[in-house]
Amino acid sequence: MGGRYASVVDRRTRELLVTESTSAGHRTGGAQPSSGVPRSTSLALRSQDLVSLPVLHARLHERNVTRAGESMGMSQPAASAVLARLRRRFGDQLLVRVGRGYELTPLAASLLDRLDVAVQALERLFGQDFDPASSTRDFVLVASDYVPAVLGEELNRIMAEEAPGVGLDLRPLTTTALLDMDATLRQADGVVMPHEMIHGYPGNVLLRDRWVCIVAQSNTAVGDELRIDHLAVLPWAAQYSRLDPGGTPALRQLRALGIEPHVEVVTEGFLAVPFLVAGSNRIAFLQERLAQRCAATAPVRVLPSPVEVGDLAVSLRWHPGATDDPGSRWFRGVLQRAAARLDQAITG
Repeated sequence: MGGRYASVVDRRTRELLVTESTSAGHRTGGAQPSSGVPRSTSLALRSQDLVSLPVLHARLHERNVTRAGESMGMSQPAASAVLARLRRRFGDQLLVRVGRGYELTPLAASLLDRLDVAVQALERLFGQDFDPASSTRDFVLVASDYVPAVLGEELNRIMAEEAPGVGLDLRPLTTTALLDMDATLRQADGVVMPHEMIHGYPGNVLLRDRWVCIVAQSNTAVGDELRIDHLAVLPWAAQYSRLDPGGTPALRQLRALGIEPHVEVVTEGFLAVPFLVAGSNRIAFLQERLAQRCAATAPVRVLPSPVEVGDLAVSLRWHPGATDDPGSRWFRGVLQRAAARLDQAITG
């Protein structure tokens, strides 16, 4: 998250604000607020100066004093001074040690949504409009290996053309990420996942795909087409998540039809599936876009499923606090355009 908060105020201003606000905590009296500003507003602003919001935001996200200071471009002592004052301000520890790490207190957890909005408002107020051509921002995308496999080429082209200095931090869509989706979305510019997996967050359908079957080229048990009895008799390779032990939506649909697949090998990713099918009598469901790409490198055949298992809608989701962030908005647009180019290449 380095650099995300640093644009709000420059480093020298931060150090001055820390010094002034820390000293102010030991003074009494002072000038009354001007008649043009309501007293309650002036006191609220004086008790938590401009730098406090980004520091608190960084602290609660990073859960580490040193990293919070680094993300703000502040020295560790300066960050510690601000954080100590914030604890006094809220009358709460904000974070408590659990084992080797820290966890948010209930109050701190309740502050995160408001902090996201406040910090982004400060960035819009004090920062510059996002310019992709000159930006060096790192964008965080959480997705399964399916996404870079099918979108990576077009995504690379657009980012190279429009924003040669930006970086991409691609993080896996793990069980842990799915279990705490709110935290995952807070730390990312976007999360790509099957549409039906999560609701209640902003998003739109990024692309659509359909499930197909793959078998090894050497599989003599299967001819030019798969039959329903093949699905019940032959072993399977399957993508598996501890959060969803039923497997992919296609496998769940198969079970709903009364066919219980004999799953012989499982993997948490999709890219490994064709290579776990190659040289065996296994069958696997795979997204058609990915299956066609993998068939060029893995010795497998792509065949239609003999049963209707439904199409796949893949959605891009983001945290509500990132909706109006210019950089995140640009990045989401890049993903949408990459998906549109992919569709044009297939239909064209």
